[in-house]
Amino acid sequence: MKKRLILLVILMSVAGVLSCDRNSSQRKDDEAGVIHLTYWCSSNQNEINLAEELVEKWNSTHPEIQVRLQPIPASQSSEEVLLAAIAGKTTPDICSNIWPGAMDDFTNAGGLVRLNEFPDFFDVMASRISMELLNAFQSPDSHYYQIPWKTNPIMVMYNVRLFREAGVKNPPETYSEYLDAARLITKDLDGDGHFDQWMGYRDIRPIWWQRFFDYYTFYIAASGGKTLFDKSDIVFNNDASVEVFQFFQELYANGYYPRTTFQGDQFVAGKLATQFTGPWNVIHIQNYAGADFEFDISPIPVPDDTEGPVYTYGDHKNIALFSTTEHPEAAWEFAKFLITPQADLRLLELCSQIPLRQNLTGDPLYKDYFTQHPRMVKFAEQAPYTRGVDGASDLKEIFDGISQEYEACAVFGLKRPEQAVKDAAERAEMIIEWNRSR
Repeated sequence: MKKRLILLVILMSVAGVLSCDRNSSQRKDDEAGVIHLTYWCSSNQNEINLAEELVEKWNSTHPEIQVRLQPIPASQSSEEVLLAAIAGKTTPDICSNIWPGAMDDFTNAGGLVRLNEFPDFFDVMASRISMELLNAFQSPDSHYYQIPWKTNPIMVMYNVRLFREAGVKNPPETYSEYLDAARLITKDLDGDGHFDQWMGYRDIRPIWWQRFFDYYTFYIAASGGKTLFDKSDIVFNNDASVEVFQFFQELYANGYYPRTTFQGDQFVAGKLATQFTGPWNVIHIQNYAGADFEFDISPIPVPDDTEGPVYTYGDHKNIALFSTTEHPEAAWEFAKFLITPQADLRLLELCSQIPLRQNLTGDPLYKDYFTQHPRMVKFAEQAPYTRGVDGASDLKEIFDGISQEYEACAVFGLKRPEQAVKDAAERAEMIIEWNRSR
């Protein structure tokens, strides 16, 4: 706790210095009749390149509204930086690195602008995404504080050669199909009595965010697009969670997934038939696996009786305006510029990330990109059927509890799935009650 307080003080001090410099420059701009906005983007180099290009284009065509770009200051997480800036009232006007899981913290601190109070908000959103998807980002107070911007849908990436050699013709769509394929693919290649080729692998350490890419992804798929909460109520103590725990328990019990931690990329090494990943991994494999490495993309498997579209975790990052802005209307105009069709094209081209936009693969503007990057088509088609995380202040602690139960039940088989899910949900309720009583 002492270290975190020291870190908070340092971040606030840095933010204060930046604010002084900004205010000094802004006074000069105000005298010249120019509105000045500060924009924080991700510290990822590809996104910095995108932001620099978009800001330069905006500034060249909007002399009356000039934008200064700054990558979000380095720290353990961007959420800590933004919370420190909110506390010190040194936030930027706009930021495009908003994790939905931190929204409760930001809104409870009064740090964000209500976007639905702009007259054209719903028209702008309707031109971009479905109302169903927009509502997934609505805050418990019924307002909207974030613009759904981009997503990295988690899907199955599979080794075509390993499937072909095992006689598996199609990527598995259901749990039973996945388990049948795993039985054929998982092998002891060198005859030492131990498997050295597996159906898949997941990091088994009980780290809260690791569960986004196994339990949570599969829970969203199994539940038809549900998240852990309904409004403020915990709802994951259900059949979908139990089926997910049971599925992974069977994978580990049969040795189809190893109970170990690997060093290096074992999928690229040809030791794993599948992995659960996002579009960022396409370029990684193309760069490191070699030209003869055959891989493809398929949706997350679901319980055998599932009907309707397959949903998945979207790993979203969104855009928000901060309440310290002196020019909310100008900031809103710039935010809309960041989500124009042409800006979305550059997001694809420079960052290999999927903009949240309807009919992405059918729009002629993006045709050349998807022709040149055919594997990205499946991620783009999955994007409308993604879900993020709930914007709950207790989210990390809740996922920590789920991770503990996942390890005990799914990985080591020490609990029945029904009991593990029940215990995780009860712990989540206790966490919420405890934090509210403080």
